Amino acid sequence: MNKIIILNGPNLNLLGEREKNQYGSFTLKEIENNCEEFANKNDISLALFQSNIEGELVEKIQDSR
Repeated sequence: MNKIIILNGPNLNLLGEREKNQYGSFTLKEIENNCEEFANKNDISLALFQSNIEGELVEKIQDSR
């Protein structure tokens, strides 16, 4: 089984709430749901993580090795 981790960084938790003309109207949760659906259909192990703290993202990358 393939494994994928998707990291979303600062302010992406605000997708769909602000500047919709620039970033679109999909929320991060909707995007994550679409990714999970795709992963389930394609036998992919998926981990999702969002943080506004860059250090947490770096730690998640290092922990996933």
